[in-house]
Amino acid sequence: MTRKQRSARVVLSLLALSSVARAEAAPDEGVYQFRTEEDPATPPDPSVCAAAPFVANVKLGASVYIPLHQVWDGKVVFAGRMRAGTATACVRLTDFTFPPGQQVPFYARFNLPEGPFTASGTCTLVSNDVPQSGLVLAGCALKLVEAPPGYVGGTISSTSVFNPFHLPGFATGSYYTLYAYRQGHALAWSGGNHPSVDDEQE
Repeated sequence: MTRKQRSARVVLSLLALSSVARAEAAPDEGVYQFRTEEDPATPPDPSVCAAAPFVANVKLGASVYIPLHQVWDGKVVFAGRMRAGTATACVRLTDFTFPPGQQVPFYARFNLPEGPFTASGTCTLVSNDVPQSGLVLAGCALKLVEAPPGYVGGTISSTSVFNPFHLPGFATGSYYTLYAYRQGHALAWSGGNHPSVDDEQE
């Protein structure tokens, strides 16, 4: 298969996936999937961690990318190279051996094309030796606490890799799924002001 044919196949898969998403998504909900990777060009925003409900001792700045999936099995075929936004993550670590099963508080803001989404919750450490000792795998479950106008709430979850010892060949980053509800409106990239979710419910 030529490079041109492979490119056409990826584009067709993306278009098909977008069509399915538009056809099946309810008008009051939206699901977004994106990837973050720690990036020295986008340092963490100190104001984000200052608003966290805990004192963060690890602060990470990242770029946001949009991966492409195969429509028939969901496998990521392109991790994305064009920055679609930025993110700041704030973590409270107390055990730097990273024991599996430990839960750590996590607070983050994702500056996406529609605007900033802020979420708070915990990450559970899954392992500290796969595929090699010192690399930490984790899963995060977060509640949406701030969002663009019109949203009434939602969740953000992740599969995350943390490379605290800077092992070669690995990057700190995550694949995220954002699932949000918006009362009575189809979701669209719109921008605007960004009140808290609690304000939206009053």
